[in-house]
Amino acid sequence: MKRTVSFSKESSNIFFHILTDCNLRCIHCYINREQHGSNSLSLPEIEEWLDLFAEKDKKTNLILLGGEPTLHPDLPLAIKKARSLAYSSITVDTNGYLFNNILTKIGPDEIDFFSFSIDGATRTTNDMIRGKGSYDRCMAGIQDAVKKGFNTSVIYTVSSLNIDELKMMPPLLERLGVDRFFIQVIGVRGNPVKKDFPATDRTKINKTGIQVPRALWTEIIPEAAEKTADLGITVTYPKVFLSPEDTFECAGLVADNYFIFPNGRVYRCPLCEDFPMHSMMIKENRLIKTGNINESHLFKLNIPEGCVMNRIIQSDNLEYKTNGTPEFRIACCMLKEEVIPQ
Repeated sequence: MKRTVSFSKESSNIFFHILTDCNLRCIHCYINREQHGSNSLSLPEIEEWLDLFAEKDKKTNLILLGGEPTLHPDLPLAIKKARSLAYSSITVDTNGYLFNNILTKIGPDEIDFFSFSIDGATRTTNDMIRGKGSYDRCMAGIQDAVKKGFNTSVIYTVSSLNIDELKMMPPLLERLGVDRFFIQVIGVRGNPVKKDFPATDRTKINKTGIQVPRALWTEIIPEAAEKTADLGITVTYPKVFLSPEDTFECAGLVADNYFIFPNGRVYRCPLCEDFPMHSMMIKENRLIKTGNINESHLFKLNIPEGCVMNRIIQSDNLEYKTNGTPEFRIACCMLKEEVIPQ
């Protein structure tokens, strides 16, 4: 069953970067230390900030990220704190190296998902994108987590460098025994903006970098999602391109998503994270609104292309008719399609 996941004010999603350090240097990494900071939060800071966003009157989902969050020695204690605050769900996004023996320090009942990043169905493609040896380590990490009874998911960030291998992912996911599959679109922030890609793969790179053109996305992604769901695995992927009958909505206006970074910046839109446009800031463990022009002022703008930030930062990926009107609108990057096994 395929459905569009509607925005809701009845729940919150907290994307909490507890550090920006990482052992890998993925070519599509969105972390920007000039904007996000280079420090790791202390355990008391993590606990205080978790308390700030633990809304007792609604469903609140927590995603713990980095960098690589398992590099933080206090991650198990942070997870236990989040569970005590009654977060509705807790997920750790990891590259699979699972540092600090994390799987021995928490139990499957304390966390809802470990979400592993794989960016190629083969070792060659994944390691070209994420770093030598990362494929084997991630495979081992998934197998260990599944063996110990943890719920697991896989994130595959689609680019022109790896879209050809997406069709190979369903049987691999089935063999690994994962529960969910997230297909992500390559972001126009962090490293992708620099367009510093491997010279050996220049034939796969178009004028906009490693983003996938609309025709290729619509041809491949929905079919791959359905084939994965046929194997009993729930699949989620961004809607990206709106149909003529679809209404554009900005999650900044109609949903509660917070992207928190170690330097205290809090964004409501991930596309704004390369800029000092954060609408909120944590100072002295208090959440305050920022002044002047910030991302929240963009949310209310109504333009034919749909998302204002997409129009600003990836205009080369838009197409126009001869009369100057857009061929299609870009959806809010938080709008998702979900395919549920029957």
